[in-house]
Amino acid sequence: MKFLDQAKIFIRSGDGGPGAVSFRREKYIPYGGPDGGNGGRGGDVWAEAVDGLNTLIDYRYRQHFKAAKGVHGMGRDRSGAKGEDVVLKVPAGTQLFEIDSETLIADLTEVGQRVLIAKGGNGGFGNAHFKSSTNQAPRHANPGQEGSERWIWLRLKLIADIGLIGLPNAGKSTLLARVTAAKPKIADYPFTTLHPGLGVVGHKGREFVLADIPGLIEGAHEGAGIGDRFLGHVERCRALLHLVDSGGDDPVADWRTIRAELAAYGQGLKDKPEIIVLTKADLVADDDLAECRQRVARQSGNETMAISAATGAGLEPLLDACLGLLDQGREDADAKASERDPRWAPIP
Repeated sequence: MKFLDQAKIFIRSGDGGPGAVSFRREKYIPYGGPDGGNGGRGGDVWAEAVDGLNTLIDYRYRQHFKAAKGVHGMGRDRSGAKGEDVVLKVPAGTQLFEIDSETLIADLTEVGQRVLIAKGGNGGFGNAHFKSSTNQAPRHANPGQEGSERWIWLRLKLIADIGLIGLPNAGKSTLLARVTAAKPKIADYPFTTLHPGLGVVGHKGREFVLADIPGLIEGAHEGAGIGDRFLGHVERCRALLHLVDSGGDDPVADWRTIRAELAAYGQGLKDKPEIIVLTKADLVADDDLAECRQRVARQSGNETMAISAATGAGLEPLLDACLGLLDQGREDADAKASERDPRWAPIP
């Protein structure tokens, strides 16, 4: 399945059905009066976050979605049926924007969330609705109200617990393949990863979701390389794994490059909890690796870990640290919630 994280689609709700002009015609009832029923309401257009989807590829091959029209009214006071709704099924984490790509319509972050994005037109009144003591035989009815239509953008931001960031060829895809069942493309040239990937890590009876995004380079926020478009997929991550190639020319400069891109992108990415990981430790001498760890730790102010995804060295402590970081983030969120409402307390 191909990955697609944004799509432009056209939606239209259904028109309301027209009301009917009808009179009661029965034997021995010469003055039966009006009995035209009302038209049915047009179908609505909904968007719903469902489980089992992680791409918008379905909207690559079909861009137009139109709800059904309401059925017209009929004689004998029979009202028309409502038009059938259209439900756009999208992955959790999908945002809906107006055509200007800036005005947010809805943000579906949880499975089961549902939002109305185009309401169907009301059905028209039949002539029975207009009868009165002064107008006992009305001969007119209302047409149905027209539905609404517009173009909108769907934009997906993957929901993961931890996001992998780093320069191209830092070892992100290799780590994802090692600790999860995902099978990303791995090669010895830059920009092997062109689309974000997800994997579920199982460790010590617990699970968390790891997201791998394409590598960043200096100037990505200005469009260099493949730009910073995919950084939106780590906006919702609770923590970041910052991978740095321990065999690079200057690991400290590599770390600073990515930090600068996070700051330029904004959206709070530079403030997320971060674990710095030196990769490809099996290719570097022990003394050089120790010196590199000290330099990066001194410049970043964070503890720096070293791993080798190829041999598995250092992966156990790294996954332990990931679980600890997620637990700490959950405790901080509980503390903030209790500050907002003293009556609130987390369930132990």
